[in-house]
Amino acid sequence: MSTPKRKTRFGILGCGLIASVHADAISHIENATLVGVADNKYEFAESFAQKRGVKAFNDYFDMLSCPEIDVICICTPSCFHAQNAIDALNHSKHVVLEKPMALSTKDADLIIETCKKTGKLLTVISQLRFSEDILRVKNLISDGALGKITLCELNMRYYRSPEYYSSSPWRGKLAFDGGGALMNQGIHGVDLFEYMIGDIKNVNGVIKTLVHDIEVEDSAVAIVEFCSGALGTIMASSCAYPGFNRKITINGSDGYVILSENKIEKLVIKDTVREEYDLKNLSMANDPATLKYLDHKRQIENLISAIYGEEELLIDASEGRKAVKIIEEIYKTSNEFNK
Repeated sequence: MSTPKRKTRFGILGCGLIASVHADAISHIENATLVGVADNKYEFAESFAQKRGVKAFNDYFDMLSCPEIDVICICTPSCFHAQNAIDALNHSKHVVLEKPMALSTKDADLIIETCKKTGKLLTVISQLRFSEDILRVKNLISDGALGKITLCELNMRYYRSPEYYSSSPWRGKLAFDGGGALMNQGIHGVDLFEYMIGDIKNVNGVIKTLVHDIEVEDSAVAIVEFCSGALGTIMASSCAYPGFNRKITINGSDGYVILSENKIEKLVIKDTVREEYDLKNLSMANDPATLKYLDHKRQIENLISAIYGEEELLIDASEGRKAVKIIEEIYKTSNEFNK
């Protein structure tokens, strides 16, 4: 990867938990620099900016209008993602957009249309696609090493405490989150499920709110039919105490693989155990603050290279739409949808 003549300059919109991951990622990219941040609460932006040695903007449109910024990282609550992205694109900024890209495919399509209209690039954070073991499993499936894929399982038994929801006024609210265990906590797992195994043809699900005093689901189960003919299940929870690693199990006619979070736990091909690891860490199962910056760094580096025509953009708005579509279909088919 060649180095551009000048650094690519970033601004971050939204100074909550995930903003620090973006800032850390940018700080570890040689040809990138963070210029400033904005938040609807200026004191949050000011505090964040002081820690990072950057500018705090009074208004996010001031940041969007700043000629010294090339890319905007959008780290606001989910309900603002679509409009924030469209605003940034219309101000001639490239965009790094946190998940979910929108709360509906209708809004996702508006983002896609704006990308086409403005000619600016937008990448939807699906950072786990850049993990080495995820890429290895995708290649194993593509190469037929596991034979014909038959049964697959995505199991996301997470735990979020009552304090997690009470710490921010938008958490657990339908208008802000658009959903719970699937749209908020589980969207990365849904994205990986389809990314590795292939396009999904049909999905039917049931969602419930069983424990938490929130407006969105804390429990969900769905049956999936892939275009390849393989069948699968999706299970998601934010009330499975104390929280467990995300597990993805992919069975084929010649072998199987089990992923714990984004690491291969066991790989068997033709009765031969190729890899087996003991993975005990809880990762993000009960604490989203454990998220690391490395895969974000890889995805942002890909965007920078795409801006300068050196690489293809691997995760664009159309790719980000896929997980939203799957989750939207689960909600629509659920007996509890909109109750």
